[in-house]
Amino acid sequence: MDISAESPVGGTIVTPVRGPRRKVAGSVLTWLAVTPFAAWAVARVVGLERGSLPTQLMTATPYAAAGSLIPLLIAAVGRKRAATVVALLTTTAFGFSVLPRALGTAEATAGRPFKVMTINLLFGRADAEMVVDLVRRFDPDVLSTQELTPGAVDELDALGLKTLMPHRVLQDEWSAGGSGIYSKHPVQPLDGLVPPVGHNMPAALVSLPGGKAIEFVDVHPYPPLGRQVTSWNEALEALPSASAETVRVLAGDFNATVDHAPMRRLLSRGYKDAADQVGAGLIPTWPANKRVPPIITIDHVLVDQRVGVKEVSVHTVAGTDHRAVFAELTVP
Repeated sequence: MDISAESPVGGTIVTPVRGPRRKVAGSVLTWLAVTPFAAWAVARVVGLERGSLPTQLMTATPYAAAGSLIPLLIAAVGRKRAATVVALLTTTAFGFSVLPRALGTAEATAGRPFKVMTINLLFGRADAEMVVDLVRRFDPDVLSTQELTPGAVDELDALGLKTLMPHRVLQDEWSAGGSGIYSKHPVQPLDGLVPPVGHNMPAALVSLPGGKAIEFVDVHPYPPLGRQVTSWNEALEALPSASAETVRVLAGDFNATVDHAPMRRLLSRGYKDAADQVGAGLIPTWPANKRVPPIITIDHVLVDQRVGVKEVSVHTVAGTDHRAVFAELTVP
């Protein structure tokens, strides 16, 4: 609609007036921008992801958190008060969910040093020389491996791992199911600690000098693809809770991020993510060595609340689609 008036100098002044249709269209477009992010935030906070596709999409939550600033800006510039409030609450919810992983909350903790490294070898195809070089460089007490094949075992030992880490509990296979724990210190298999759900997930009692032995679990559930999402849930639920009786560390390819409800339930059973403690929780670990850079964080070291975290770093190894994670810890 236009309003016309006579100009004192001749001619007609036409002033366009924004009609109700444009206002409605602007409101609809604003809510179309805000609603998907708001729904995502609710699903993340409450843990509503169900099925394979929503579970996989949930790994992109850090990117959704950054993207939620766009509808907030749209709503604020358009002066849509209700939409602005919802968008602001959405961004705030995302912030509380994501930012702690980048900020870190670790405090110096006295205790015995305990260094852990974990890497998925991609059907044993990872560059064995690079893996052994990392072991020499960082000198971990325990190396947790997933997708460990008999061929990879032989190759790693031939390159010196047998001398560096002579103690091991191996469940290697010619498939993605193989896993193995390597240690500088004597180890004892802990049969039955982890129910047989998903890939092999060996557990061992590590005789760390200076105190009680530590329980260590090599984690590798199935990925949440298709029907395997059920086994993925079951495997994460079956992992042992932290125990007052012993220090327990879980390390490996969890095929899960902290944005997944089953992963958060596991953490709520007495664990903390080592990377989160030092502000490294958003460093992606998969997929490595691809045309696109790593985008999600699914390889973790989880420790119980008594364990201190001094450092966590992530390292690319040729031949595998996972990056190695190294954690320097202190245990009672």
